[in-house]
Amino acid sequence: MSNVFSLSQIRHLMRVEFSRAQRYGYPLSCLVLACDRLDQLRDLHGFELKERVVDSFVELLVDQTRTCDYLGRLMDDRLMAVLPHTTRQGAESVARRMLDAARLRSFESPSGPVRVTLSIGLSHYEDDNTLFFDSLVAAAETALARAAAEGGDRFLHLDPGPVAQTRT
Repeated sequence: MSNVFSLSQIRHLMRVEFSRAQRYGYPLSCLVLACDRLDQLRDLHGFELKERVVDSFVELLVDQTRTCDYLGRLMDDRLMAVLPHTTRQGAESVARRMLDAARLRSFESPSGPVRVTLSIGLSHYEDDNTLFFDSLVAAAETALARAAAEGGDRFLHLDPGPVAQTRT
């Protein structure tokens, strides 16, 4: 998909956008999302269905974000959205819309329809709450892992500050 950057491209864009947010004092949010239990889905229904699901969630990400947002595909079929000029509340709104839209999707398999859910981790930069873009990304990835571990089909926020605190 032409709207979605590679791993190296999205990390570079995140670094650049983070530097701009620091310099000009605007908020920046980062979402990392993944399909829940994707490996089990592949094992039960095959690689082709897994790829259709991932492609569908890439389309969902494109549909639910603005054209000025940066979207990328990470390793392990995870996706990232870099949302410039977006507060924590704005990022949570995007995450809620994505979860609602994902719940409406169904995929056909030889054994019948399959419903798939998402987990989303989010973090944000605002008011100099972190010094490094890597902290922002790491916080979003940790929040994603926690959301998935809690059963998926949810988003969690993690503050990227020096002493990370979970807030939902």
